[in-house]
Amino acid sequence: MTVVDGSERIAAVKTDRFLAWPLVAFLVVLWLLACADGPPPASILIADVVLVDGTGADRRPASVRILGDRIVEVGELEPIRGEAVVDGGGLALAPGFIDTHSHHDDGLFEAPDALAAVSQGITTIVAGQDGGSRLPLADYFARLEESPAAVHVASYSGHNTLREQVMGEDFRRAATDDEVEEMRELVRRDLEAGALGLATGLEYDPGIYSETDEVLALAREAAAAGGRYISHIRSEDRTFFSAVEEILLIGREARIPVQISHMKLAMVGLWGRSGELLERLDEARAEGVDVTADVYPYTYWQSTLTVLFPERDFDNRRTADFVLAQLAPADGLLLGQFDPEPSYIGRTVAEVAEIRGVEPAEALMQLIAESQALQEKTGKPAESVIATSMEEEDVTGLLAWPHANVSTDGELDGRHPRGFGAFPRVLGRMVREQGLLTLEEAVRKMTSLAAEHVGIEDRGVVRPGAVADLVLLDPDRVLDRATPEDPQAVSVGIERVWVAGREVYAHGKTTGERPGRVIRRSDS
Repeated sequence: MTVVDGSERIAAVKTDRFLAWPLVAFLVVLWLLACADGPPPASILIADVVLVDGTGADRRPASVRILGDRIVEVGELEPIRGEAVVDGGGLALAPGFIDTHSHHDDGLFEAPDALAAVSQGITTIVAGQDGGSRLPLADYFARLEESPAAVHVASYSGHNTLREQVMGEDFRRAATDDEVEEMRELVRRDLEAGALGLATGLEYDPGIYSETDEVLALAREAAAAGGRYISHIRSEDRTFFSAVEEILLIGREARIPVQISHMKLAMVGLWGRSGELLERLDEARAEGVDVTADVYPYTYWQSTLTVLFPERDFDNRRTADFVLAQLAPADGLLLGQFDPEPSYIGRTVAEVAEIRGVEPAEALMQLIAESQALQEKTGKPAESVIATSMEEEDVTGLLAWPHANVSTDGELDGRHPRGFGAFPRVLGRMVREQGLLTLEEAVRKMTSLAAEHVGIEDRGVVRPGAVADLVLLDPDRVLDRATPEDPQAVSVGIERVWVAGREVYAHGKTTGERPGRVIRRSDS
């Protein structure tokens, strides 16, 4: 037992009183305003809700008072004269969801209401993913502050973006020491602008050609500034476990928190090994590596056809045969974009093969060759694919891991239904229908755990002093409706959403409010 002498007790009491005084003073002022004949307080009371506060604690009846952009009171509250009252109708009130791996920033200036995000209850998106970010990040943040969106935006500094800036078209090799130093300087600038840390996309050009030492040098730069590391690891199929060891090495050597992006087992030969993976990650955590992950609740991913060929041997028939046998069958490769022949959009490689009268492996190689030729002319990506590569049991097992948070990996205007449906899918299917998670644990994975994993403060929990990002939802009704055939169908059961105290989504529609802010790393 620890013994505390009288002076220490007095000091502790004084400290507690000192910390409590600002809140007490604020509430007194609020009360005086309520009693005075002057203007009523500009507060909002969300009354009669079942509070799921984001911590994982049991739900409880409560009301929540908002003043400006902050939560000021939580509990059994009565309305103050003149304040706006929202009747929660006994629905669940949770912190706004934080999407730790998002591409909803693409097109955000053109569609600032961010329907795909807010209709899921997402109030914060974390961009700069898979190694791609804006350069310089400071300019992007400045533009967001001039033209706010309905959601908050944070970003990582993207390794692929930095590598392309430094190495140009000559990227199919290891970087020199001087080139690594140039990249380190660019990382430093992004970190000074408020980047959360470093993001890599090691299955994509040009990052796929980087050596571990290059990535480690940049990760150390991020660590020195208090940043974090997130990665689309070097392989999600053939050399998956080696890729996992690489990110663990980076976490250990750079002494930096590391997060595996959209963690998955995307190869037939890996199916059923989620337990083995989680055992290895738990072992690394016990050794001191702060490794976490995000997971989206689908058995299919979206990327490019070229990512299926890590050696970039697009005309290798043996590789094409392996892809169709182990990574995704021809009828599980659905084209989301194909600029050389737009009529193929929504068709599978199997259907294209039938149209062309060739074997599926040959059709796959033809599609890549044609899209690559067009991309060389235009400088823009010319194809994308939605590939079914995972087993449901692995997906749910990975998402249930205590150190995995929910993400979308989605877009505002994408072909994958995750852009509109990931969070309600977890709440409707995994929580209500399958009972794989409690509502409290699912919300924790969408809020406080997500905030912890990317280093965001003052969000993710409903408590006095936190930013008033909130979502009112119906646990008995919430469900995703988006499908590969109708990827932008809006979910049901997300009733109302507030960002920084302002309502951005209500009753199936955006409100036009755009209170989103740039979220910078806390020590930048």
